[in-house]
Amino acid sequence: MRLHLKAGEKVFINGAVLSFEQKTSVKLLNDASFLLEAYVMQPEDTTTPLRQLYFYIQTALIDPKTEMDSLQRALLMLASIHMAIENADLLEGLATVEAQIKKKRYFDALRTLKKLFEIEMAIWSEKQEEDQTDAVVMPFARAVGEN
Repeated sequence: MRLHLKAGEKVFINGAVLSFEQKTSVKLLNDASFLLEAYVMQPEDTTTPLRQLYFYIQTALIDPKTEMDSLQRALLMLASIHMAIENADLLEGLATVEAQIKKKRYFDALRTLKKLFEIEMAIWSEKQEEDQTDAVVMPFARAVGEN
């Protein structure tokens, strides 16, 4: 596996963070868990269930010491999401993510989840619009007791 990195770009390999001062290529000669900086999600960005799931899987990939704990959390989160959604595309995507996790294909699971973010946001937007449409709108005069 060959990684091409820009100057200053970080890569996480088996729990270590590497950064190079100049543009470089790195060739991994054996199996290693790695994650490029562009795929790293910050804790403050975990604003939806799928993003939280992504974060747990990312943590398992970046930090081998907490891999099992992170994966348990990911699988619990995955089960909760399955019970809460009905969208066929999301369910299919999450089944793929679960299979990838069980095969320890964490990076593939992250890529699959990234594709599902758009569907999740579309569903969230629809729900927000429905909630606003369902709201009872009372005329101001009636709201303050005038007729």
